[in-house]
Amino acid sequence: MKAFEALESNVRIYSRSFPTFFSLARGSILLTDGGRKLIDFLSGAGALNYGHNNHQLKAAITEYLASDAVVHGLDMATPAKFEFMETFSSVILQERGLKYRFQFTGPTGANAIEAALKLSRKVTGRQNIISFTHGYHGLSLGALAVSGSGFHRAAGGASLPNVTFAPYDGYLGPAVDTADYVRKILLDKSSGIDSPAAILVETVQGEGGINVARKEWLQSIQAIAKEAGALFIVDDIQMGCGRTGEFFSFEFAALSPDIVVLSKSLSGYGLPLSMLLIKKDVDAWQPGEHTSTFRGNNLALVSATAAIDMYWRNQNFSLGIQRMGEFMRRRLEAISSRYGNNFAVRGRGMALGFDCQIAKIAAATVRKAFEKGLIVERCGPVDQVIKFLPALTIDSETLSRGLEIFEDSLAETLNQVRTE
Repeated sequence: MKAFEALESNVRIYSRSFPTFFSLARGSILLTDGGRKLIDFLSGAGALNYGHNNHQLKAAITEYLASDAVVHGLDMATPAKFEFMETFSSVILQERGLKYRFQFTGPTGANAIEAALKLSRKVTGRQNIISFTHGYHGLSLGALAVSGSGFHRAAGGASLPNVTFAPYDGYLGPAVDTADYVRKILLDKSSGIDSPAAILVETVQGEGGINVARKEWLQSIQAIAKEAGALFIVDDIQMGCGRTGEFFSFEFAALSPDIVVLSKSLSGYGLPLSMLLIKKDVDAWQPGEHTSTFRGNNLALVSATAAIDMYWRNQNFSLGIQRMGEFMRRRLEAISSRYGNNFAVRGRGMALGFDCQIAKIAAATVRKAFEKGLIVERCGPVDQVIKFLPALTIDSETLSRGLEIFEDSLAETLNQVRTE
């Protein structure tokens, strides 16, 4: 790893957390140069919901490449783009009673967030955005402004204006409905809070610590946005594409956002692809008003279409995610009970967090897990939560083995802490 230390910027993180050369990957298994196998519960930070090198998706990609079809085409009309939009509309949107237009943005989730904020301000003529404590939406300056992490905000090196942070669901404890606070400050013209262009929310805060919003709270926030004349935006970058059990993370609450932000696992293969779903009445763009050289990557659209065709044409895949998620939750709750009352398990679907309360315990557990053959990462305000994002396609045997490694790693960490 010394070559990376010499050549790559200090900003790198995952090569520090997992200091080895990864050479091959298939499904939920990563293979190092030395032939060591590791179970992957990171899944490209949520970009590999269908696993590494999914062979069915790979076949669609290789067939497209072999045909000399257009790979890079800006936002030109191509069969790949048309097939994706037609498939997504019929299989995902129409089946859920949703109607949206597509905007293909730059390749990252942060690019899509920037576009959503820009459009909201254009539509409403307002500047302020309501975001939430512990939220995370990306690290470009606009996306950073609506993200709560003090560590990341400090690295911005610039003022981050036109955002008001409100307490997320549960932030003030279970007895306080923070939606009441949001409604009060936005509808009171003397609250000192500027009328917002948009309210931006994650239904489950991934980087913030796997904080889960209740259905009723989300429904209240959507209603408040309408009352305040603001657009309602759901950031489904990490929690969309099936991660919580349904394709969209907001389906369980029967929401109808004005804008939905998608990225990460949208392409199905780890290829960069981001887009906005925009209601027709808020599609206020003029032609060319917001562009990107790499919007609508045709190769990523091909794999995205293949993923939808393969997994989302019936309910079986979704039901399987929910079953596996419940299995994970039961196992993690049993581990929590076995090792004391200081831990907490939370999440939805196959996005789960094990809150160690103490960052040192979480860090040591993740290190030991890597040594034993499991890749997991941390999240939360001080990285005290161990985050579980296994591939949605993982088999039960591999999932069980990964959870066993986690438990062994936690037990060793706790024994070490007791003897110090």
